Amino acid sequence: MGAFASGRGYGPVELNVVTFEGATPSPSLLHALVEQVDAGIVRLLDFVLFAKSESGALSVTEIDLDEFSLADLAPLAHGLAAEEDLRELTKAVPAGTAGAVVALELTWASALAAQLAEGGSRLVSTVRIPATAVNTAVELGSDA
Repeated sequence: MGAFASGRGYGPVELNVVTFEGATPSPSLLHALVEQVDAGIVRLLDFVLFAKSESGALSVTEIDLDEFSLADLAPLAHGLAAEEDLRELTKAVPAGTAGAVVALELTWASALAAQLAEGGSRLVSTVRIPATAVNTAVELGSDA
């Protein structure tokens, strides 16, 4: 019996790279994350802060939940984003930039994957199109 069929395991996970001004996440970013978790839209699996020096060297630290008053928001899979993943994910981030890699499980996708597994099906691929690309394509299509 697979993890979904037995009621265990995680569904699809997104690794989101977020940059911010300054060295730490803003209260609005943290509030938005808490709102999504509290609403049950996502589950927080991992939250890693990073900084790229002016020379491009990457430093990584797990978020200190107490420092940001997020003690109730403990990541469920601390360490999910491995250092090799973090290097790859932050390649496009400019030197001198700070940010975070946030691993989120999409609860709707987890439920869908579980339902598919119960029926003997599997979700084998997902493509995520960034909002900017979707909005541009729709805008261009409406001009035609």
